[in-house]
Amino acid sequence: MAALPRLVCASSVALVVWAGFCSAVCVEVPSETEAVQGTHMKLLCISCMKREEVTASTVVEWFYRPEGGKDEPIYEYRKTNHEFPSRFSGRLQWNGSKDMQDVSITVLNVTLNDSGIYTCNITREFEFEIHRPLFQSSRLIHLTVVEEAGEDFTSVISEIMMYILLVFLTLWLLIEMVYCYRKVSKAEEAAQENATDYLAIPSENKENCAVPVEE
Repeated sequence: MAALPRLVCASSVALVVWAGFCSAVCVEVPSETEAVQGTHMKLLCISCMKREEVTASTVVEWFYRPEGGKDEPIYEYRKTNHEFPSRFSGRLQWNGSKDMQDVSITVLNVTLNDSGIYTCNITREFEFEIHRPLFQSSRLIHLTVVEEAGEDFTSVISEIMMYILLVFLTLWLLIEMVYCYRKVSKAEEAAQENATDYLAIPSENKENCAVPVEE
């Protein structure tokens, strides 16, 4: 029976070691759509590969379309990074991963004029022995740039609940204090009444009140 715990322990250690060698799971998370003027904004574009062990060459194209305008290329990754001349010149930074599943870029020093629609086009050519299929996907990001950061609705609700809890606790403490004060006052009044009644009894009656001791 002593061998069973050792086997379980060894299996657990092996599982932890195996998990350490495993790569992180890819999750396609949508990008944020609101930025504050003067900050850096990461335009998130993730395209997970179903079979990461397969070699693939990836081409990434980023486009920007202002309100009522047309798409214009602003950034491209084709083995090397290339930034097109545009209003974003000098303000775009590659923020992707080495495995090319995360192909995001960051806009530095965001301005109000950067609001608009950003398109991320991904083209992958898989390198199989027999054929080289192409995979294409696209992501749209509707970005709005504001002058100041607005309050998060969740934080506002949390703050309101905190104030309500503080008010409730304060009222509960006041009620407890009043209850305890009244209880102590009644006890003192009862003690004073008993003392007054005892003093009002004549001395003869006080002696008669004594309990006789049997011999």
